[in-house]
Amino acid sequence: MGSSKRLAEHYDMRSQHQAILTAARSGPLQSLTDRELALREQPVTIYPQPYRVVRAWVRFGPEAIRVDAKLARSTPSAAGIEFRAGDTIFRCWVWGNAVVLDDA
Repeated sequence: MGSSKRLAEHYDMRSQHQAILTAARSGPLQSLTDRELALREQPVTIYPQPYRVVRAWVRFGPEAIRVDAKLARSTPSAAGIEFRAGDTIFRCWVWGNAVVLDDA
């Protein structure tokens, strides 16, 4: 008896959502500060929906976790992402090198 390939993606998503909610108990979602973003000096690109799918490292308190996210905006050095866990949508700014386009 094998595993269900049809449901594998669903179970992967559920597993990631559970990992995000577990990490969220470690502390608040960290985002870059206004000073780090320097939005007054840097151009901001706002992407139309549907957003591009990316993989990104985020931090809840001291806990770092890699998530599937959507790229909503960017500057030359940072990315504004959003990701979901259950009914909760999280949004934050991370450094650009913490994000990789998901080619899947």
